[in-house]
Amino acid sequence: MATLNIQPVTDLSLPELKAFCTLRRRQDIRRERLFVAEGDKVVCRLLESPFPVVSLLITEAWLQRIDDLLSRRTETIQVHVASTEQIDQITGFESYQGIKALGRVPEPPSLEALLAMAAPPRLFVALDGLNNAENVGVVTRNAAALGVQGILQGDTSASPFLTRAVRVSMGAVFKLPVVETDNLAAALRCLRVAGVRVVAAHPHTQQRALWEADLRGDVCIVLGNEGYGLAPEVLAACDDQVVIPMHSSVDSLNVGSASAAFFCEAARQRTAKQRPNDGCVS
Repeated sequence: MATLNIQPVTDLSLPELKAFCTLRRRQDIRRERLFVAEGDKVVCRLLESPFPVVSLLITEAWLQRIDDLLSRRTETIQVHVASTEQIDQITGFESYQGIKALGRVPEPPSLEALLAMAAPPRLFVALDGLNNAENVGVVTRNAAALGVQGILQGDTSASPFLTRAVRVSMGAVFKLPVVETDNLAAALRCLRVAGVRVVAAHPHTQQRALWEADLRGDVCIVLGNEGYGLAPEVLAACDDQVVIPMHSSVDSLNVGSASAAFFCEAARQRTAKQRPNDGCVS
């Protein structure tokens, strides 16, 4: 059972409360190795996960409701009990259901470790220049729901552990290993050497339509910036460029919607009984 150090909040300027409102940039996540989970479902999923929990900022009512989950934990957790009004003041905006948790980001696996832990046929997603944390959260939730086995976070992308990303993913990030790379193009080339086919989701290519792409084997789908697509060096590191064909009045989908289309097509191909010349090409 967890050891709970329960402390009513009487001083809103306590240093240990600062993290609940300052972990808002990718650099902060990498430096502190901490993240904020907020809302009942997300916090409960964190408590059910193997991720270390550092502290809670919570109302008395919510503390009683999650007593069973806390009884299953084994670490020491600092519990700051506050009113919803105090939580609003600490975080600087209206609180989300009066329950927040500070979790510790696990040490990211290496690319080699990710390959070893994922059963074939492997399916990964790589993020290049995704600046919007909510979009990263949507992609993460889609990935967990549709069979993706790991995320490669490029150095120009928002972290899946930013508060908004964690909230929008509804805690799905607790189910997926996240590889952090400072050179996404180099990491993609390493995947290719390991036999993983790297497929660029590219809105401005005539190379191949999504339903023509072969996504049945080991594949990494690369998603690019919401406005500009993939960086040239990242695009050059891919084996294939694949587009979701659009009607003439629309040039592209939001990256979250595009990710769902790609992951669904990969899942369809992997579960369907394939026949020769079934329309998928390599």
